[in-house]
Amino acid sequence: MLYGIAKQHGMIPKCIGGVSDHVHLLVTLLTRLAIAKAVQLIKAGSSAWIHQTFPNLRNFAWQQGYGAFSVGISQVQETVHYIEQQLEHHRTRTFQEEYLAFLKKLGAHFAGTPFCHIANYSA
Repeated sequence: MLYGIAKQHGMIPKCIGGVSDHVHLLVTLLTRLAIAKAVQLIKAGSSAWIHQTFPNLRNFAWQQGYGAFSVGISQVQETVHYIEQQLEHHRTRTFQEEYLAFLKKLGAHFAGTPFCHIANYSA
């Protein structure tokens, strides 16, 4: 479903996966599509699909925030592997623990709650 929504809007999905509390999408965006718009299209499309397909989940909603990171071509395979190993990976570390450690590793400044944030990068 996420794959189809991404393709429908001109994105090129490379890998999609996740666990119960978050999802990862590795997609190539066309230059005319802003990251915020891509996220909005995927969230809106998937919410509509969930509400139509599963009427008992009519209260489903995505969190307000999201994290978006660029990946160089040399990092694609490593990123695909990371996404494919989510179940195993999160047996030992929660999403919140992992996300905050990742932001710290990148030198990003965290503002907000773990599920609604703005990250500012300092080079």
